[in-house]
Amino acid sequence: MEVFNLNSSDTSTFILMGIPGLELAHIWISIPFSMFYIMGLLGNFTLLFVVGKEQTLHKPMYLLLCMLAFTDIGMSTSVMPKALCIFWFNLKGITVGGCLTQMFFLHAVSMMHSAILVTMAFDRYVAICDPLRYITILTNARIAKLGLVGLIRAVLLVLPTPLLLSGQPFCAKHIIPHTYCEYIAVAKISCGDITINRMYGLVIALLVIGFDLTLIVLSYGLIMRAVLRISSKKSCQKALNTCTAHICVMLTSYTPFLFSNVTHRFGQGIGIAPHVHIILADLYLLIPPMLNPIIYGVKTKELRDKVGKYVGRW
Repeated sequence: MEVFNLNSSDTSTFILMGIPGLELAHIWISIPFSMFYIMGLLGNFTLLFVVGKEQTLHKPMYLLLCMLAFTDIGMSTSVMPKALCIFWFNLKGITVGGCLTQMFFLHAVSMMHSAILVTMAFDRYVAICDPLRYITILTNARIAKLGLVGLIRAVLLVLPTPLLLSGQPFCAKHIIPHTYCEYIAVAKISCGDITINRMYGLVIALLVIGFDLTLIVLSYGLIMRAVLRISSKKSCQKALNTCTAHICVMLTSYTPFLFSNVTHRFGQGIGIAPHVHIILADLYLLIPPMLNPIIYGVKTKELRDKVGKYVGRW
């Protein structure tokens, strides 16, 4: 059996199958996928444009929104152009280097996205629990530094994933039953021992998401304690309303991510068809980027008014 190793100069390619079992429906599936993708791009680029143009929006909260928009654009764009090429033109081949690059950027941006959600939870905690010091604690420079820490964390933790795979032998079967180069999906087609690959992917996912969710839950626990001490019902409701957009964004981000990861790793054991978890994995990269600018546009009056001003001009 012919074997190639990614350490060599072999120029072999992988084959992305799209959604196995639903090949005849690829064109129909591409319609909502492309619509979600375009809507997500329009919403996030509009948010970036409006915040960039309006000096009054150059505040920590809107800087965080811009960072979130960049990660949303990065997550969907790292996957959807290739997925749509598979659906529309049956272009299933991807070079080994292209596959590992896509994998690195996708997982790094996803981890960065989670770090930004943690920072946004901290922003809400300071705004509600220590409002008098909000301006001094959360400056634009400090938000930028926290974003840089999140980026460094993502790069350092995700970089070993393509490096580990680059040392794996891949036999004659180069077929990846997925629309993109997801880490475990690529590892599964190796003919070598992928125990370390599996363990590293699982440990990193559990540590990062577990750590981030713990910080978010802790922040909201302290927020709830502070809110319950407010005697005025109106003030209490107002404080909670400032958190609703962030809570909605977290639900749209973490819920499909966790469900997608569980079905991808354990789907066969719990009777979930492969095409179901592939569709869910794609929707995880499409639905949050589409909904996040809408959620913040609806729930944040200042942003809504500024967007309305520019939309009215167009």
